[in-house]
Amino acid sequence: MSSLNLKEIDLSYLKLRPKQIKYQLSAAELVEAALLQGEGNLASSGALAVDTGKFTGRSPKDRFIVADAITEETVWWGDINIKFSPAKFDALYEKVAAHLSQKTVYVRDAYACASEAHRLSLRVITEHAFQNLFANNLFLRYGADEVPLDPEWTIIAAPSFEADPAVDGTRQSNFSIINFSKKMILIGGTAYTGEIKKGIFSVLNYVLPQEKNMLSMHCSANIGEAGDVAIFFGLSGTGKTTLSADPNRGLIGDDEHGWSDNEVFNFEGGCYAKCVDLTAEKEPQIFNAIKFGALLENICYREGSREVDFANISKTENTRVAYPIHHISNAVEPSIGGIPKNIFFLTADANGVLPPISKLTPEQAMFHFISGYTAKVAGTEAGVTEPQLTFSACFGKAFLPLHPMAYAQLLGEKLKKHDVDVWLVNTGWSGGQYGVGNRIKLSYTRAMITAALNGDLAQEEFIQDPIFGLAMPVACADVPAEILNPKNTWLDKNAYDAKANDLAIAFQNNFKQFANYGQAGIKIAIPGLVESNV
Repeated sequence: MSSLNLKEIDLSYLKLRPKQIKYQLSAAELVEAALLQGEGNLASSGALAVDTGKFTGRSPKDRFIVADAITEETVWWGDINIKFSPAKFDALYEKVAAHLSQKTVYVRDAYACASEAHRLSLRVITEHAFQNLFANNLFLRYGADEVPLDPEWTIIAAPSFEADPAVDGTRQSNFSIINFSKKMILIGGTAYTGEIKKGIFSVLNYVLPQEKNMLSMHCSANIGEAGDVAIFFGLSGTGKTTLSADPNRGLIGDDEHGWSDNEVFNFEGGCYAKCVDLTAEKEPQIFNAIKFGALLENICYREGSREVDFANISKTENTRVAYPIHHISNAVEPSIGGIPKNIFFLTADANGVLPPISKLTPEQAMFHFISGYTAKVAGTEAGVTEPQLTFSACFGKAFLPLHPMAYAQLLGEKLKKHDVDVWLVNTGWSGGQYGVGNRIKLSYTRAMITAALNGDLAQEEFIQDPIFGLAMPVACADVPAEILNPKNTWLDKNAYDAKANDLAIAFQNNFKQFANYGQAGIKIAIPGLVESNV
């Protein structure tokens, strides 16, 4: 591969002429620069701790896609993918470029997709050193002699630039805009680093299914000693990172993957884990990954110290840490595995009516994938302060440029082609709804997933839930039998039926938007209702 002289970097081809360019700095150099510029400080663990300012989560309503000849007829337009005009983009870009001409910028060449056949080369240009450290940690890192001459995609992040909505066509001063024709992501007005990684995830969600008939997935993945791959779908806060970080299995990745004809591979080179209530006892791998080179966001210290108080969420519930995947001791390299043997759909059911684990038929798997039910966990988006019932198609609606059925159909094809066990796992509440019941213990969830992975759970007797039609095991090692059927955990059984009916109706109403698309077999899995015993 042609390589770039690391001492020479010219951004004039992008109409960028910053005051100074700092290219491909090491993690240590970026940490040093961040400290010198007052961007953050070092926690007792050695990790760099920063505050991202006004935005401590993504701002979905301020994410746009340029509507042009490439995207006009292919993108799933609406409140997820909001149109932005090419002329407005060009004008806004000129203003951002002028703004950065007064700045020092940090430039990093990296790539997405661990599978060499599907690499996507990236150039990330950031205003802050800590943002570039994030890019170094989250994207895949080139060797010194591998850096390509012409990166395919460019991400420009200028948090101190604020748009004028009346002139620039944005909703407010912050924005994240994807331009598929120019192969560029333009971010301004927000320092929340998650916008960088989710921008590229959205790009891959558009490119891979269309150009390579490949399923892109919002999931974590790990692999057992026997080579058996498991993938975990779920929105932020449902347990993707936590449950895939299993000391007895190799970690492929914690958030974004592709499923090709013969392999599952990580899109990223690191992890972006939630930190709320993190302890060495509950999540030792993540806790121990927080060391020099890691980036902590929006955390609080214990008074009079630099020791992080992970229980303190006074800044945000969306406290985060970004670290390279090799900070996890059992991460596999390269981050690739074979065809999955088990798939887990993770949902934090705030109603407290779904079973802790249930086995899905292929039709049910399609239905629950296209539904993507969970409770939106506090802190992952601006303005969310407690769990809210939500349906996020394919467990990642916010990042889907194509119609959700395009991804659901790809999943259905793969389920038919391969012998994959699919499980629905409730990591939410039991014994009552949020505020009444209790969150299901992580130790129980881990035990159920372990039993599914090693094949023991499949050997148990199953009974069918009368409303959702789910197959529930009657026993599982290291899990109290009474919690496996959620109705048993409610003191008021009629109240359970009423709440379960409410959720079933919500499923039915949500599915109406997909009723005229895709395979008719999915409709078999639509929940029914039961009459109360009152």
